[in-house]
Amino acid sequence: MPGYGQSSMHPDHAVDLGTQSELLSDLLRYWELESPHLVAHDYGGAVSLRAHLLHGASYASLALVDVVALRPWGSGFFRLVAANPEVFAAQPPPVHRGAVEAYIAGASHRGLTPEQLLALTSPWLSPEGQVAFYRQIAAADERFTDEIQGRYSEIQLPVKIIWGSNDSWIPAGRATQLAQMIPGADLELIDDAGHLIQYDAPVQLAMALQRWLIGIR
Repeated sequence: MPGYGQSSMHPDHAVDLGTQSELLSDLLRYWELESPHLVAHDYGGAVSLRAHLLHGASYASLALVDVVALRPWGSGFFRLVAANPEVFAAQPPPVHRGAVEAYIAGASHRGLTPEQLLALTSPWLSPEGQVAFYRQIAAADERFTDEIQGRYSEIQLPVKIIWGSNDSWIPAGRATQLAQMIPGADLELIDDAGHLIQYDAPVQLAMALQRWLIGIR
């Protein structure tokens, strides 16, 4: 996803969820993947759902893991940043580092190791990364899920919803609501796991995805 990981953080590059969904659809066509099995986490949920509903992306199946899909989303910190990105971008680097580490650590229920926390925060700790971190939050507007939320009943493909039962960013009740909106969606909650389920319960998540993919082939 542009703007994330080791991709460009140039301020002229759009990183909003609308752009991300268009680029996912384009990427699947470029790779000539006509109907892949797609696994999406967090923003990836909104991106994959928009690509399917608005841009014609076709999937053999879609696994939605603790995803952004339904209003409201975003923590209190997230909303505060979205309203004041320039202020947060101007923080002294040590203050910024503390804020980012606390924010990301809060997504785990079991707690992150120092190595895991560093892997997740390091892209955002450079001067360029600091500005980009707050810019991408400001670009993550709920209108991008509002545009598709009413169309989830149109989805006609196998959908698996997996959620950490202790997700403090997007409560598990949202998973139940989402499953009720997508025809035939299968819901599985994983105990003692938060939003960063891939760190909190990697084995349970891998097993859930394996059972899902084997079952639909």
